[in-house]
Amino acid sequence: MAAAPKSRLGRGLGGLIAAAKPAASIPAAAPAALTPASVAAPTGAPGYLEIAVHLIVPSPYQARREIPAEQLSELAESIRAEGLLQPIVVRKHGDKYELIAGERRWRAFQQLKIKTIPARLVEASNASAAALGLIENLQREGLNAIEEAHGYASLIRDFDLTQETAAERVGKGRASVANSLRLLSLDADIQGYIAKNLLTVGHAKVLLGVEDPAQRTVLARRVIEEGLSVRTTEKLVQAAKTNAGTKPASAKVRKLPAQDAAAVAGIEKKLTSHLGARVAVLHTPKKGRIVIEYRGNDDLQRLLEKLGVET
Repeated sequence: MAAAPKSRLGRGLGGLIAAAKPAASIPAAAPAALTPASVAAPTGAPGYLEIAVHLIVPSPYQARREIPAEQLSELAESIRAEGLLQPIVVRKHGDKYELIAGERRWRAFQQLKIKTIPARLVEASNASAAALGLIENLQREGLNAIEEAHGYASLIRDFDLTQETAAERVGKGRASVANSLRLLSLDADIQGYIAKNLLTVGHAKVLLGVEDPAQRTVLARRVIEEGLSVRTTEKLVQAAKTNAGTKPASAKVRKLPAQDAAAVAGIEKKLTSHLGARVAVLHTPKKGRIVIEYRGNDDLQRLLEKLGVET
């Protein structure tokens, strides 16, 4: 899904930050230095302070469903080497602090066993906190297309907003939000493929034109297994519509029993943890396929070494 121009997102974020005022009751505090690198945070700026990592709780409105272990490790190493470039954003929550933006940074600090983290403390309503968190993730490109869609759905559902109002909150066009929400009408298997970047949003839009869920799943698996382009997928969908009068082969497709689906999900999780890369197991009782995602030549070489393959 194409990201909105930064200027639009910036305007949305700027408006919400203006509404989320720094908490005046908290005295300003200079951020403590990290070892070995320093933290880039405004010394003595209103609303900035050091907070004990264990006093922070995650946001209930967090759109991100999964933080890949390899990404978290990379961020932790970056913070260890360069320091924290941007403080997290929190609001008061009883005797603790609730995250608004910066969950990956907070988890990286936990991984590094650093006891305190620089934070900006603001006063924000639930709706503003949810929108701020979503905008922050969108600007950092930290969400996959399905997480982004769930984020919009949460804003609309939890705070009784219209699509237009939700779009204004995050600085996006209404059509962009509407198209994103359409992805949630796909069945769970296909949403999972999109979340793992095995299918693009372009593929998903084409598959939405197939009414039969079973046939959609068959086409989605074929796209992944054969590495089909969006254009080729369009031709397949058009052919499926033309032959709608014949009994589709997809009628034979059945979902895996819950127990088998859970076992496959467990295998995916173990492989992902072992290889340090996203893994999808496309399983049927008679055959299957394992898809491993990698990033560039260096990551491919790392995976080959991990698998014991000589090059």
